[in-house]
Amino acid sequence: MIDLYTWSTPNGRKISIMLEECGLPYTVHAVDINKGQQFEPAFVKISPNNKIPAIVDRSNGQSVFESGAILIYLAEKTAKFLPMDRPRRIATLEWLFFQMASVGPMFGQLHHFLRFNPGKAPYAEERYHTEVKRLYGVMNRRLGEVPYLAGRDYTIADVATFPWVARWEWHRIDWAEYPNVARWYRAIAERPAVQRGYDVPQTGATIALPPL
Repeated sequence: MIDLYTWSTPNGRKISIMLEECGLPYTVHAVDINKGQQFEPAFVKISPNNKIPAIVDRSNGQSVFESGAILIYLAEKTAKFLPMDRPRRIATLEWLFFQMASVGPMFGQLHHFLRFNPGKAPYAEERYHTEVKRLYGVMNRRLGEVPYLAGRDYTIADVATFPWVARWEWHRIDWAEYPNVARWYRAIAERPAVQRGYDVPQTGATIALPPL
């Protein structure tokens, strides 16, 4: 049994989706970041950076924080979604860290300025909007070559990236410019485990599909 400490954000959704994909039983502990619950001492013991998500594996007492580390831990625990042969494993980790280092931070900054504080910092809005569109372009080129980010197989790189792209309505993009991302996104959105894991903890969130 896995204890999942999470909230309804892209980073949190990565882990609930992964748990569903792996078929691991888990208990949800909602950490309401709007109420500052991520700063409570009991949670800080698990996640020293005061960030969701975090997990505790009851089978061995192991706690893990940082979503990328959790994905790797769960993949290795179940031998799923992280190939063992060296070239495919490296490709998976490359695209996982692409999400961690670029997609997450840049999309997050765009959300902060363009979604939640519009008009306060036009330079920041333009800067992050430009960068987010560039990252969509990177993904679109890659996905024009292969079905999934790491290659032929669905991996933790896709699990990590999908919840951020799922907020596409906040990004003000033209889907006609990114048809390969749209194809990839729709394919992942159809996965039953993704649908089960997306709205965790339950807030009524649904996966928005791009226009055809």
